[in-house]
Amino acid sequence: MTKTFIFPLSENGRDISPNYHDYGIVMDKIHQFILEETSLSLNIYLDNEDQEEIWNVLAHDVVAGKARLLSHIYDYVETSNISYGQFGEQQGFVIKPSINNTVYFYPDFNVILVKLPIFQSYTDYQHEFIYAENDESLLSFLTYVYERQREMMKNCVSVFTDTDDGVVRTNERITQQVSRQDVILEEELKNEIYRSIDEFFNESGDFFKTYNIPYKRGILLYGPPGNGKTTLVKSIAGSIKAPVAYWQITEYTSSYSINEVFSIVAKLAPMVLVIEDIDSMPESARSVFLNALDGATSKEGIFLIGTTNYPEKIDPALINRAGRFDRAYEIKLPSVELRKKYLLLKEMDRFMDCSDLEYIAENTKGFSIAQMNELYTSAALQWHYDSFIAIDKLIHNLDAANEKARKQEWIKDASSVKMGFDI
Repeated sequence: MTKTFIFPLSENGRDISPNYHDYGIVMDKIHQFILEETSLSLNIYLDNEDQEEIWNVLAHDVVAGKARLLSHIYDYVETSNISYGQFGEQQGFVIKPSINNTVYFYPDFNVILVKLPIFQSYTDYQHEFIYAENDESLLSFLTYVYERQREMMKNCVSVFTDTDDGVVRTNERITQQVSRQDVILEEELKNEIYRSIDEFFNESGDFFKTYNIPYKRGILLYGPPGNGKTTLVKSIAGSIKAPVAYWQITEYTSSYSINEVFSIVAKLAPMVLVIEDIDSMPESARSVFLNALDGATSKEGIFLIGTTNYPEKIDPALINRAGRFDRAYEIKLPSVELRKKYLLLKEMDRFMDCSDLEYIAENTKGFSIAQMNELYTSAALQWHYDSFIAIDKLIHNLDAANEKARKQEWIKDASSVKMGFDI
C-alpha cells in the first residue's frame, strides 16, 4: 500500500514550519542520495530500544570492512576521530572513521545506518536513523548485530557504569588471562563454582532443560577483600565462550539504570553478569533491583555473580528468596596450605629454599592473597637489589601495616598533621 502523508515537505515551505523544513530538507537529500546509490526505496525505522549494540557493531564493522561508507553528510563536520586505548598488544593513539555525519550501507541486508547531526538555535544533537528495505531484512540484520556483538565480546569484559548522565558502557580487553589454575581457593569450593558455570553454558543449558530447571542462576561471593573474588571473575571471563558484563554500582544507580542494564544483558543472553560490591546498591533502588531479579524473563539465560566484602550490609531479601541468589559462597582468608600454594605459583622458590617458604606460610596467618602478593613483591625487590631477604622483618612490617589498616591507626600524632593550605 502506498504511504500517504498529511504534511509532505514538498508542499510546505520554511515559512510554514521552519524547524521541520530545516530537518526535512536534509533528510530529503539523504533519501534521494540513497535511492541514486543503491536503487533501493527504503523505509525509516525508529529504535525504541535505544540499542547501542547497533552502533557498537557498526564502529567495528567499518574498520573490518563489513559496512560500506556511502558518503559523509555535512562538509564541515568531522569525518574521523582520535582515540587512545589498547589495540591488540599495543597501547596508543589511533585514527578511526567517524560514525557521526555519515551514511553506511550493509549490502547483505539492504540496511543503511545514518547518524545525523541536528543543528538548532538552542542546541545541537545527534539523531540515529535506520533504513531497511522491509521488516524481514531489518529483523535479519538485528539477529546479525547481536551475534556479532557476542563475538566481539570474547576476550573482553563489557563494563556498565552508572553515572549522572545514565549508563556508560565500555569494553575492556582482557590483556592478562587468568587461568583457573591461578585461582587460589579451597579445591572443593573452586570445583563447585566452576562446575556450576560450565554446566550453565554447556550446549546452551541442556542440563537445565533436561531436568526442567529454570535457565538462570545466581551466586553471591562474600568475604574479606583481597582474597580472589575479582580474580575468580576474571578467570571465568577468560575461560567461557559466553559474554561477560561487569556492572559498577554507584550513587547514581537508579530504577532507570537497573532496567537498562537488565534490558541489554537479556538481549545478549546466555551470558554472565557480575555485580561487584552489591552491598553499595542505593536504598532508593533496592526494591526495583529485587523486582528485576524476580522478573519471569529478566534473568533468563543470565548467570548472575554478586560480590561483597561486607555480607552484613546485604539486604536479607537478596538471599532469603529462591530465584535471586541461589547460593552464597564465603571466600575466606587463605589457609597455610593455600598461602604456600600461592608462593609456589609465584615461583618464589627461585630465590628461596622450600623450608623458607614453609616458614613464611606458617607465619602469615591472617594475610589475604593480596597481602601475600605484596610480600612476594617486596621479597623479590629485596632479593634483586641485595641478594638477601630479611624474612622476619618483612613479615613483621607487613603485619604491622595490616594491623594499622584494620584499626585505622595510620598516624600516631594526628594533631601534628594539617590539611589544606597555609595562607
